[in-house]
Parts: sequence; structure tokens; C-alpha cells
Amino acid sequence: MCGICGLVATEGTLDPALAASLPRMTAAIAHRGPDAQGTHADSVAAFGHRRLSIIDRAGGAQPLFNEDGRCWIVFNGEIYNHRALRRELEARGHRFRTASDTETILHGYEEFGPGIVDRLDGMFAFAVHDTRTRDTFIARDRLGKKPLFYMVVGGALHFGSELAALSASPAWKGDIDTSVLEEYLSLGYILAPRTIFRGVQKLPPAHWLRLKDGRLEVRRYWDITEFDSEPEGDDAGRLEALLGDAVRARLESEVPLGAFLSGGIDSGLVVSFMAEDGAAPVTTTSVGFASGAHNELDAAALTAARFHTHHHAEVIAPRLDTVLDRVVGAFGEPFADSSAVPTYYVSQMARSHVTVALSGDGGDEPFGGYDFRYVPHALEQRARAWSGGRPGRALLRWLGEHWPPGRRLPRPLRLGTIFQNIARDPAGAYFFDLCAVKPNVARALLGQAGYADVTASPAYLAATESYRRCPSTSVLQKAMYADLTVYLPNDVLVKVDRMSMQHGLEVRSPLLDHRVVEFGFRIPAARKMPHLAPKHLLRQVASRRLPPELLRLPKHGFSAPVGQWIAGTHAEMFQDQVLGSGSSLVGLVDQREVRRLFERERDGIADHAYALWAVWTLERWASLAKRPVEVSSSAEAAP
Repeated sequence: MCGICGLVATEGTLDPALAASLPRMTAAIAHRGPDAQGTHADSVAAFGHRRLSIIDRAGGAQPLFNEDGRCWIVFNGEIYNHRALRRELEARGHRFRTASDTETILHGYEEFGPGIVDRLDGMFAFAVHDTRTRDTFIARDRLGKKPLFYMVVGGALHFGSELAALSASPAWKGDIDTSVLEEYLSLGYILAPRTIFRGVQKLPPAHWLRLKDGRLEVRRYWDITEFDSEPEGDDAGRLEALLGDAVRARLESEVPLGAFLSGGIDSGLVVSFMAEDGAAPVTTTSVGFASGAHNELDAAALTAARFHTHHHAEVIAPRLDTVLDRVVGAFGEPFADSSAVPTYYVSQMARSHVTVALSGDGGDEPFGGYDFRYVPHALEQRARAWSGGRPGRALLRWLGEHWPPGRRLPRPLRLGTIFQNIARDPAGAYFFDLCAVKPNVARALLGQAGYADVTASPAYLAATESYRRCPSTSVLQKAMYADLTVYLPNDVLVKVDRMSMQHGLEVRSPLLDHRVVEFGFRIPAARKMPHLAPKHLLRQVASRRLPPELLRLPKHGFSAPVGQWIAGTHAEMFQDQVLGSGSSLVGLVDQREVRRLFERERDGIADHAYALWAVWTLERWASLAKRPVEVSSSAEAAP
């Protein structure tokens, strides 16, 4: 796991002022690779690399060159099938100088060109420059585990693992694209390929980019293509075999390796395979808050005891005045998933014991884990068939709009959203549920009028494109596939990458092996979620491997008590930073509306915690954007 950056002239030679900025660009991502730094430049291109040494620690320095120096590469990630691919390339005449997986990509590019990405099993973002043709080829892994940002400015293609690298270029403009603020407030993140900055883009997952003859070409190379096609059989047995293979493939390391362990079955399964394969006890780490709704430490302890792991658990009480800016600053643009805070702490704890940690990320999207959204979505589809056509949908829409809101209603009677979703088409209902802050609330926070139709939101088309083009007839499969392509790479994987990299920790996700994911979507929804039971297949596998009492516990999720922070322990801090005279939100949001939501949250009238957290993290980002962001090193303990 590392950090990469670079500049390539689109025509002619590279501006010397841009080339001179390469050390600054590379230093801006030093936290991603605390072990070493490398740079190389010629008249056309300049590449920088920060290294976290995992494989071939002695010989894998980057940038790395082929035999004649014609091609060179910088790479971030891990390639799990590099040994098999190396043997194939050696049989074709290639000669290797290192034992690194990086060199396998480089020779693979020489042999297969852009087709190398189809042969790679792993997580990656890399750039290869061919000095003879002047071509530059950049690629990102199938599911988006490793990030890649780029822009073309000052006559050069700039790229980097983080926005911080790009902003160190003298050509950086940093103009904010205010058109994405509604999308950010609604979803909590900004959808690829856009960023908060005009002219700066994210390379989407499963895409490659090529600069050739002065022109950029961006192309998708992988997607889920089979749905509902797996023949009936022992689904759980086949899944167990695939998971075992995926975990074993991710155990190669020349540095200490362990696992994140929550109270859920996904990370528990990963640990079970690790314990089965290894001779030494697995090192595991867990964190939780004092609040029972945000603490699964007891459940994690069950798995740790079952597999005799070296377990490290901690109840955290974050001092937001110290840690909030570190978390917010790590993303480079607004990001509102509050579970970034516990992810920061569990990464910090893990790094004090290991350099590589396996995680349970990826079990929800292919296998129906988000029952709080998937179950209502399926029931709404059934009700939609009996809604009585246009008059019935109009009645349901009216009922939804006039249903009493607020947390004081018993949960079974909070039906307003369900009525409105039945009145919508399935894609519109999916989008509405995906929005943690509903579009009209986001609009009000921006001082704008609400929508009569949710599909008028500028985020709607981008967020539902994969839902609408999914060929499965099942709304459950459509929702899971959309989450795989929208929510997972733009939220979950961003959070894990930035928080782990703040501490120089590599995280590997066996459940996101593309073969596991593809298998998950080949299983029809009726077999994945029989009677709408979430994670049915994973639970079947878990019943064979994990403590039985673990399967009876309710799922909490890896969340943070933001409502308690905003309305209670950190209310004064929130008011000072967000509503005070020095707030950086002036001109970006309607502070009167923010105050109204805050007062309702504080008084217990309504639940606006997520909206207020999104506003708060936006304010901290805007404030930090005005000054250098100071982020703790991996060796520095956060209070």
C-alpha cells in the first residue's frame, strides 16, 4: 500500500515549474507510505512514490523500470496473483530483477498493453509511462479500493492518490464547484467522477485512462455481467470455498498482519479462515463507544475467544476538538460518513500491532446485508402492484406528504416515507432511501425551494444510473448492484482507505474479491434473501464456523453517536464553529435553517443528526481549505 502522483506533458516537454513541484506533491502523501520516497523525471513525465513496504521490502523501490528503461511505473496496492502471472510472463521471455508485484504489472503491461488489468487479481491504482510512444496508462481496480484523482491543467496531466498531491502543483486552481453541494448534503459524499473542485476528477472504479497523442481516453474494463444465473446447489458451500480462497490469497506479507474484528459475521468469517490457515494466533482489534447502540465489543470478544486471537479492544471517547479536523482533513473534500471517526481509531490501534489488516467490508452489497433498506424496498415493490394505478399513487403521495413526522411516533407508525416510496418508481424510491439527508432537507439547508419530484435532484441520474441499467428483474438485485457501484466505492471504501492510510496501515478486503462478488450476483435474490432474510448465505456459512450466540445478536453497524455529540457533549463546539460569526459556511448554506434543525435536534423533536453532521464536516472542510491541514503521523496517538 502506497501513495502515487505524477505529471505528464500533454504535448511537447513538461513545464520545468511543474516538474519542480514533484517533491512537494510526493511529500503531501507521505502518510500513505512512511517507509520510503522515490521520484523520477524526464523531459515529458515526472512520477513520485511514497512506499509502505509489504512485499519485497528490500528490492521493491519505486518508480520501477523495465529492463531497457523504456517503461516505468508507480503503483499503489497489492496484486494477489502476482506469482502466477510472473511465471506466465517469464515463460514469454520477460526477465525480472525484483520479487515485487509491481514489476509483474510493468512486464504485464509490456506484454498485454491495457489488457493487463483483466489479468490482475487485487487492489490497485497505478501509472505506467512509455518513453518511446509517450503513452501514459493509468488504471484503478475493479471495485474502487484504491483511489486515483486527476486533472489536466498547465499543459499537463496531473494524477495522485489524494487531492493533496494535486493541490501541491503550481497549476492548481482549487475553484469550488458549488453545484455538487446538494449531492454532498444528500448522500454524504460526492459521486465519481466529480470532486468538490472544478476540473478535478476521480477515475471511477474498473476504469483505465490513457494519455495518447495528447488526448485522454477513459474506458471501463469490468462490470457485473451475470445476474440470477447460478444453478441451484450448495450455494453456501460454494461461497465458503470462494471466501477461503480469497482470504488465503491475502495473507502474503513480509510485515505483521492481523484483522479488524467487529461484532458482525463478515469480519468473524475472515478471522475464522485466517485462524484456520495460520500457525500463529491472529492479531485482532476492535473499538466501540460507551453507548450500547454503538458498541459491539462483547460480540467481537466471542469470535476472538473462539479462535484464540491476540485481541485488542478499546472503548473510545473521542475529543472532537482534537480529532475532527484530522478526520475531515484526510479526505481532501467534504465527506460526512460519521463512522470515519471509529475507523480512524481502529486503524490507529491496529497499526500499533500490525502493518496489514484484513477487514470484513463487502458482505452487505452482494449478499443483501442492508435489510433496513432492502426489506422495505422489496415490500414497497409488492405494494406498488396493488396501489391502484395513478389515482392510488396520488393518494399515497398525499398521505406520505401529510403523515406526521418526528421521532416521537412509534417506529411502526413512521409510514410517511414508505407511502411516498410506493408512489414513486423503484429507482426513485431507491434514491430517496439512499439519501441520508432527504433532498428537500438538503435544498432547505442551501436556502433553496424543495422538489415536487425527487427525480429532479441533480444527483438522481448519477446515483441511479446503475440501478436503472441493471438487467435483473429483481428490485433487490438492482438495489444491491447500485450499492456496489455507488455507495461502496464512494463512501465505504473511501472511508477505509483514507482513515487507514492516515496511520500507514494497509487494509485488505477478502469479501470484495471479484470472484466472490460475481458469485453473489449470480445467486437469485430469492436464494440470497429467502423470505427477505438478510445475508442468508453468509449466515449459513457463519453457522458452520462462528459461535452460535453471535448469530442471534442484532446487527448494530459501525456507527458513531453523532446525535449525542451535536445535541449534548459537543453542542457548544458545534454552535461556535457552524453557527458562530467566524463560520466558513457563510455563503454556502442557510445558517438560519441549520439553527432551526439544531434546535429541533437539541430539544428531541426530530432526528436531524446526520444532516447536522454533514453541515459540520462541510464547515470544517471549508475552514481547513483556507489553511494547511495538519494531520497526525502514524506514530502520534490521537486523544
